[in-house]
Amino acid sequence: MAAPLSVQLEFGGGAELLLDGVKKHQVTLPSQNKPWDVRNLLVWIKENLLKERPELFVQGESVRPGILVLINDTDWELMGELEYQLQDQDNVVFISTLHGG
Repeated sequence: MAAPLSVQLEFGGGAELLLDGVKKHQVTLPSQNKPWDVRNLLVWIKENLLKERPELFVQGESVRPGILVLINDTDWELMGELEYQLQDQDNVVFISTLHGG
């Protein structure tokens, strides 16, 4: 059983508007049978943090195109994207690069 993880989530570039304007969230992910990865994290965010219009944040199993994801200040594409296994105290940042009216 994987232990609970404490991670910091940050949302910027407009993505924070989907979370009542709150940019930083210190969250504890509950223990579960398999290790936490970014794929599970996105489901958790959708179910627990997103207040409205989840389709502006997630698309299928991943984030929408135009959302930059950084894990500990490194582009998630270098970390394995959805497969990256989260570690305690990781900092995951989601930045929307799309600005529309």
